[in-house]
Amino acid sequence: MALDYRKCAQEIVDHIGGRENVAQAAHCATRLRLVIKDNSKVDKDYLDNVDGVKGMFESNGQLQLIIGTGTVNKVYDEFLDITGMTAATKDDVKAAAAAKQPLWKQLLKPIGDVFVPILPAIVASGLMMGLVEALGKAVPGFSATPWYGFLDMVANTAFAYLPVIVAVSAARVFGGNIFLGAVVGLMMIHSGLLNAWNAGSPDAINSFFGIDTGVIPTWNLFGNIKIGNYTLASISRVGYQGHVIPVMIAVLFMSKLEKWLHEHVPEMIDLFVTPLTTVFCTALFTFIVIGPIFSGLENIVLQGAKVLVKNPVGACAMGAIYPWTVVMGLHHMYNVIEAGMLSSAEFNNLNIWMPIASAANFAQFGACLAVAIKTANGKTKAVALPSSLSAALGITEPAIFGINMRFFKPFIAGMIGGAAGAIFGALTGLGASSYGVTGIPGYLTINNPLVYTILLAISGGVAFVVTNVIWKEEVKPAPAAASASAAPAAAVPDKVIMSCDAGEILAPTAGKVVGRESIPDETFASGVLGDGVGIEPSDEYVYAPFDGTISTVAESKHAIGISGAGDMELLIHVGVDTVAMQGDGFTPYVKEGDEVKKGDKLLHFDRKKIAAAGHPDMVVVLLTNAEDMDNFTVSL
Repeated sequence: MALDYRKCAQEIVDHIGGRENVAQAAHCATRLRLVIKDNSKVDKDYLDNVDGVKGMFESNGQLQLIIGTGTVNKVYDEFLDITGMTAATKDDVKAAAAAKQPLWKQLLKPIGDVFVPILPAIVASGLMMGLVEALGKAVPGFSATPWYGFLDMVANTAFAYLPVIVAVSAARVFGGNIFLGAVVGLMMIHSGLLNAWNAGSPDAINSFFGIDTGVIPTWNLFGNIKIGNYTLASISRVGYQGHVIPVMIAVLFMSKLEKWLHEHVPEMIDLFVTPLTTVFCTALFTFIVIGPIFSGLENIVLQGAKVLVKNPVGACAMGAIYPWTVVMGLHHMYNVIEAGMLSSAEFNNLNIWMPIASAANFAQFGACLAVAIKTANGKTKAVALPSSLSAALGITEPAIFGINMRFFKPFIAGMIGGAAGAIFGALTGLGASSYGVTGIPGYLTINNPLVYTILLAISGGVAFVVTNVIWKEEVKPAPAAASASAAPAAAVPDKVIMSCDAGEILAPTAGKVVGRESIPDETFASGVLGDGVGIEPSDEYVYAPFDGTISTVAESKHAIGISGAGDMELLIHVGVDTVAMQGDGFTPYVKEGDEVKKGDKLLHFDRKKIAAAGHPDMVVVLLTNAEDMDNFTVSL
């Protein structure tokens, strides 16, 4: 019996709290996606038994009702008609769902969105930097060899130009032009500025600017016009190497300004007026507003750190706060404090800051390692394991930005572990004979290796345990990525994989056919969307498995529905979770309503791009109304 789409939609509306309880509604190839204002008004037990609803789950602030290909779009149309809502895209729904999240999640989400795509570069550089530094300390003379210089250059490239990478990614997240974003990032580390990592050294200042005052020169754009003690439009000529937050703020400003200009500048002059105005205004805002703010923060942090590290209470505070200074990009300035300690009798020529930094860094290692062990998500595990190793070697950016800050609770656990380890370090009088290394490489400079081992065990152990207690994994969509070229087409497959009284269904792509239960997705494998098979593809093309009509082409291009003889409704879904790729790597050759013949080419998919995005490329082929077909059989 055919589904009554109107009745299905009406029952859904009636049991989600009515129109007034829905913020946004959209659909994909198989699911109705709803953002609900008050979840307590949703009758989930009733919805689970609505005729036409094959399953239900909540993900990322969305209530998702599984209805099926070729059907969900018709139920969705009725849903819009009943509620009087207008159609929304999946991006609209995601934005509405994000707005429902707690404020702290909303504030942290952009950081995760910016850093997820650039994780491979950060993880690779972090690991190599730790290893190269360790080799330079462990092998006498190696740091003076050409090999060390070359490896050091390769290892630190991503961090030396981190603002550029962050700026490009941030522009994508905030909707700005990525090339203008790159200009902003490059501008903030321009060779005409002093490298921020050396900004505290008078020698570096004198050498770079040829001035013997040891004071960073400024550009006074409007002369010496003063407001109190502040010189109007005075720009300190120091770069933002290693910084994250100021770069993201600058690109956010750039993206908002660019969008506003596109909306208000006449089209005939938009091409040159908008980019020029955007870059110029962003440059002024960045160096006049953001610069002074973060310069002030740096001075406060540096002066306060000197006072705090002298006692256990202060050390505890700095052990907890240290990861936040990494997030803000202020941690490189601690080298000035460390250098001063090593040359001062006040600290007995020992760097007592190093144990605090080591405690903080190793705690982030412990938290990240706990995530790596506890997570069931293969992609998260693949990032967390090398990131934790990098943190153990003293390079924490991959762990902080890729895992701990992204999930936040592990980051808090790391702060707790860092505070515990820092107290121990202060009470035991630990110190180092050098600076610039923490974590495991710190054994090469520490004054008491045994006590240092205990400090690392406390820091990492506390963070590891606390993470396991307070963090519970939430399923999140995998990020899309990468690029690759299309594979050549193979011969049109002719293997029969399913049959019923209505007709035969051929394999839509070449490859190994497996049972439905072997599909690596619970929704498909359970049969809730219909019966069928999975195909491990050896080709990159999808062909029509019978004569029919295209009933749906997913907005993200990864799935196609076909209606055939005897009301057969077939879903061809390429890959698992490939909706997250947002169409990248998929090229459909048909549109909804097209008539197709057996063997017609329907879709090209790029297996290398799917693999690079971290998704299985299995092609799912399901007869969604198999239960209504007489004498239905599957052939493997």
